[in-house]
Amino acid sequence: MPKMTERERLAKIEADQRNLAQEAETVRRGLRAQYGKVATEIAVERLSEREFRDVLAQAIRVGGGAALAALKALPAMADGLPERGSPAKAGGAARGKSGASQRAGSEAGGGSQAAVHP
Repeated sequence: MPKMTERERLAKIEADQRNLAQEAETVRRGLRAQYGKVATEIAVERLSEREFRDVLAQAIRVGGGAALAALKALPAMADGLPERGSPAKAGGAARGKSGASQRAGSEAGGGSQAAVHP
């Protein structure tokens, strides 16, 4: 087999990169669909869409193990539904004023779709 020129080698590497990126996106979509099916089995209607997105974004940002440990450390609610105006709700409003949670959430959401991390 004749030796490839640098130009041919570069073209092959770029084609391989495109193919791998396409395969990664296909696998990513399949995995997200699988997780989406799991969400259909959970009573997500107890949360607003924004709360649901924020909970997931923060859990992904800090990692599953750390998020589970933090949530398990919280006291259980008596009826399972937060009351309007409860401290948890007020804490969310206070976080929104500082802007820290918004930046962290946007980083988590944007970075997971744009970059492939091994």
